[in-house]
Amino acid sequence: MSEKILAFLKEIGPAGLIDIILMSVLLYAVLSWFKKKRAALVLVGILTLGLVYLIAYQFRLQLTATLLQAFFAVLIIALIVIFQEELRSFFERLGAWSIKGQQGGSPPSPTEIEILTRTLLDFSRKKIGALLVICGKDPVARHLEGGVELNGKISESILMSIFDPHSQGHDGAVVIQRDQIALFGCHLPLSKNFEENREMGTRHAAALGLTERSDVLCIVVSEEQGTLSAAQKGQIFPIQNAEHLKRVLGNFYQEILPTPHQKSGLKFFRKNPGEKIAAVCISVLLWFVVVHGAKYSVRSFKIPVEYFQLAPQLMVKEVEPDEVVATFSGPRNAFHLLGERDIRLALKLLRTEEGTEVIELSKSDFTFPKDINLENIEPNRVKVTLGPRESKEGGKDQ
Repeated sequence: MSEKILAFLKEIGPAGLIDIILMSVLLYAVLSWFKKKRAALVLVGILTLGLVYLIAYQFRLQLTATLLQAFFAVLIIALIVIFQEELRSFFERLGAWSIKGQQGGSPPSPTEIEILTRTLLDFSRKKIGALLVICGKDPVARHLEGGVELNGKISESILMSIFDPHSQGHDGAVVIQRDQIALFGCHLPLSKNFEENREMGTRHAAALGLTERSDVLCIVVSEEQGTLSAAQKGQIFPIQNAEHLKRVLGNFYQEILPTPHQKSGLKFFRKNPGEKIAAVCISVLLWFVVVHGAKYSVRSFKIPVEYFQLAPQLMVKEVEPDEVVATFSGPRNAFHLLGERDIRLALKLLRTEEGTEVIELSKSDFTFPKDINLENIEPNRVKVTLGPRESKEGGKDQ
């Protein structure tokens, strides 16, 4: 087993291994990002068709490969339309990561979480409607409308002032970044999930709508019933009590700003194992089909000598040699399922008299797939002896 692994790694080589690792990281980022999106099933369908195409291409299933290739040419435009929101969010996060280094920092202290918990529970008791948006790693500015910049420390008095029913900004949302109240009076996009919206108010629909587009956590206080709800990853759920609210806030902050001991390699490998395995498997498959299969290869075949267009009064008495060795070059995957009848040598015999003819072989005498090239023929001459065709009675035709 170890010898096979070593042979496998030797075949890939250092450059191929780096290639697979980089592609696996990129695929993992895409798979894990789209996992939480509503269009994830569409992505799974496209990947399935892609796998079918690779298999068809590898095993020379020309009809399937040709049709899927034409389909994927149109699919590029369809992907931009279907995934326009997801692609924009993905590139925004990539840009934010490259500029800010994953937006590092320290999560809010227990005191700040305590302030948020105490304030929200106070709103609940007094039935004061409120909507808090706690930012994650995704940029959210393009999803917000209106709002007034504040950039102040989180405090109970400021939150009470903002959501006072007589305040101009009480109908909007408060946006919290780390331990700062960045904006207030913001308007959020409403959810398009009409099943969930049927029994929800505007604040709940706005909270759910923003979590469908980014990784924020939204806390909603109902003005009519005084209930607390939290929205995250396109899902909304009720908050049972103070401990539940603290747990939701604490878990969210730990997720977006993990402490140093939580950034260990072990946690990375435990997180999303299915996506990691899928990314590695797809990368290895792509490497073998695209890179390994495209590597230059040379193979030789013994090909029997065939002939056609022989004059009706003649017959072939002898062909010497009766087979030749033809050497072809091309990508490795072009040779995988090459059958005996895929390469043929057929001589055109135009001679109308008896005798021996030496025919010099050329590329035009061979029939072979267009993705390989004829490099050499050995021998490159064939001697054909023609004689009179014998009649059915055993004599010669006159």
